[in-house]
Amino acid sequence: MIIKPSASLRDEYGAISDMAHNEAEPIYITKDGEGDLVLMAIEAFEKRDEMIRLRAKLEAGEAARLAGVPGYTVTKIRKELEDIYRGGA
Repeated sequence: MIIKPSASLRDEYGAISDMAHNEAEPIYITKDGEGDLVLMAIEAFEKRDEMIRLRAKLEAGEAARLAGVPGYTVTKIRKELEDIYRGGA
């Protein structure tokens, strides 16, 4: 975990920006000794955001499976693909 005081944003912006890009992890900014902000490189934020979205989809699918909601099986998908390729040939 990287923690920096808010004054460092003004005094060391370039170094903090480099650190955010190189470490690809959040940098916690404090104000008056208390947590205030979290700073991340855009690329790291987008990657983390995509992982969260994917995890939510996986959890929804697993919840549906456990609830007995019919879904796709390997056999069903194979048949659909075969139908598509046979129909397109």
